[in-house]
Amino acid sequence: MKNVLTIDVEDYFHVAALSKQINKNDWDSLAPRVKNNTYKLLDDFDRYSAKATFFVLGWVAERFPELVKEIDSRGHEVASHGYSHQLIYKQSIDAFKEETSLSKSILEDITGKEVKGYRAASYSITKKSLWALDVLYETGFKYDSSIYPVHHDLYGIHGSPSEPHLLKAPSGGVLVEYPPTTYNFMSYTLPVAGGGYFRLYPYWLTRYFYNSLNRQNKPFAFYLHPWEIDPDQPRVKTSLFSRFRHYNNLNVCQKRLNKLLSDYEFTNMNQMLDSMGLYLPDNEIKVNY
Repeated sequence: MKNVLTIDVEDYFHVAALSKQINKNDWDSLAPRVKNNTYKLLDDFDRYSAKATFFVLGWVAERFPELVKEIDSRGHEVASHGYSHQLIYKQSIDAFKEETSLSKSILEDITGKEVKGYRAASYSITKKSLWALDVLYETGFKYDSSIYPVHHDLYGIHGSPSEPHLLKAPSGGVLVEYPPTTYNFMSYTLPVAGGGYFRLYPYWLTRYFYNSLNRQNKPFAFYLHPWEIDPDQPRVKTSLFSRFRHYNNLNVCQKRLNKLLSDYEFTNMNQMLDSMGLYLPDNEIKVNY
């Protein structure tokens, strides 16, 4: 069966875990690595005929429009990762509105296509920032992939639905929500969607989770960042915990990814949602309640 492949297109210096050490005002002075790393992913995906959704940071798209065009030209979906990778619950509503609209406009101007999907920086739509769903609806997004149904110190709404579903925003607008994949283990909701968890878990365990889900006829949604296949990126002095989160197993991640691509079939998030019938091909949401 087909599963969902997603990439959050950002550079190593955009990561929230390093934000105390790398000031946002210094980003333009740092040597970017996101373009080359993303091309490596695109080549890997071509090799295995995998299609993906690339949630592209507006900051990256603005500086590398040719990268966005290349993602689109290779048959992948271009979606939004916001503009400046700020945690939503630390932003004002006005700042979030401005950045959300800007990122969508940049991507649509580059591709000439509607951008339907959104994923927040660090999955930062939480109970403190549900108002962001109103902004997404008003800005014209059709689906969101930002609510992680787990306990975590930075993100997550534990107990929220783990399957793709229709979600009513606080003001009444309806979006499709596609949460990152989790696995229920002894009454515990275990995050298994990818990213740092993919680097932390041994590959046989990741495969066990995914095979179990596929046997239940449940596609999984996998995510990764371009910097996670880049073991040569600059090392930033930060806390021991943040170093572990960011740098653990970078040297084996691309090899594991290629194994994943050989073991499973992948499509993008929009195509999967369309096949599930959560919204119609003409992008008109099917409200069934």
